[in-house]
Amino acid sequence: MRELVPSTSAVVGLDLADRTQVAAVVDHDARVLARRVAHCRAWQVEALLDWALEQARLAGFSSVTVACEATGHRWRVVEKLTAERGLALVCVQSVLVWRAREREDLTWDKSDPKDAMIIARLATQLHCYEPERSDETWSRLRHLGARRSRLIEESVACGHQLRELLECVWPAALETAKHPLESVTWCAAMTVVLGKAAGGDLSPVRRMGPDRFLAAVRRELVSWGGQRICLRIVRALFAALGDVVGLVRHRYGAFERAGFVADDWRATRAGLAEVEARMVGVLDELELTGLVTSIPGLSAVGAAAVLAESGDPARFTSARALVKHAGLCPRDNSSGSHRGRGRLSGRGRPGLRVAAWRAGWGAQHANPVLAARYAHLTRREHNRLNRGQARAACAATLLRWIHGVAVRRVPWDADIAAGTRSAARGGGIAAAA
Repeated sequence: MRELVPSTSAVVGLDLADRTQVAAVVDHDARVLARRVAHCRAWQVEALLDWALEQARLAGFSSVTVACEATGHRWRVVEKLTAERGLALVCVQSVLVWRAREREDLTWDKSDPKDAMIIARLATQLHCYEPERSDETWSRLRHLGARRSRLIEESVACGHQLRELLECVWPAALETAKHPLESVTWCAAMTVVLGKAAGGDLSPVRRMGPDRFLAAVRRELVSWGGQRICLRIVRALFAALGDVVGLVRHRYGAFERAGFVADDWRATRAGLAEVEARMVGVLDELELTGLVTSIPGLSAVGAAAVLAESGDPARFTSARALVKHAGLCPRDNSSGSHRGRGRLSGRGRPGLRVAAWRAGWGAQHANPVLAARYAHLTRREHNRLNRGQARAACAATLLRWIHGVAVRRVPWDADIAAGTRSAARGGGIAAAA
């Protein structure tokens, strides 16, 4: 980090906003050499950077190191402009700026000039980090991962909304399948019902008869991405058409709204499938699909979701650094004779933590090494973990495996992962501790 913030360079702290950019040039004792406010966009700060470089040279420095908060996307523009001028760029965490602002004068007041000075001072104290400079392919994967997360949230919200509407006006429909919202047959059949039930009346659907209703569900099944139909669910839903339990008088508006929700849900699922296919295509471009799927229980989509949040694993010095970036490392809480309860750090990137948790949940049942580790953590005599803690530990283990296969470019090895053979002799990934 000292190479990015050398003693021969002054530090210019930038507080980036929409139309107002504030710069503070300081020396390594955090003494302010100059300040300036520029009313411009982030991509128009070239003059501000040239001014900061001039002020630093007047104070006896050879160059400047630019420091800013990595919030939004404005810092990406500043990164491009600093690279064109051969200047170093470091980023400061927003939480450190917030805490330093409170320590400054024991108040919560906030101003752009003050934030610029605090950002520069934290950089002189090396409380900063080098931002990730990903290439085009990794950046595309990250954007696709963000889109996938948004579509998953929308899909889950549509499912919950549909369930709540039917529980109110037609609860019998939810009893026709064990997990109705997870069945494409049930979703296709409900789409047919909602499309035919004019004014909330289910009699037009009953007049279709079982055979015509089944044929309509078969045609609708394709739009939901299904291939095989479950006749038991279709027959049960047709039999429930005569059920009058629920707020029958509210069915008109509820069915109309449920139809809109079902259409949104179907479109969201189709968009999600398209995004996931593109994410797997990016993995193919990176030549990582075969490596990450060599881990039993880890799908290409699950690995792509993890890598979309982490970026290139090679930028981490070790697998432990990747786990810390996800916030899955343990946090100790003891002092003297006091022994507190250990927890996860919870720092780092929450999206990476969620992606690793989801991938580990599925891999835990299909991967024998991960299943054995989970059983050991939940059944050992000393320091036994509960199920949630053990799953978090398995998610951290999965991150270490992904780091190993992606960085070393070798497939997963069960013996090395289980610790029965060393990586030096096998040439595979190191065993996860």
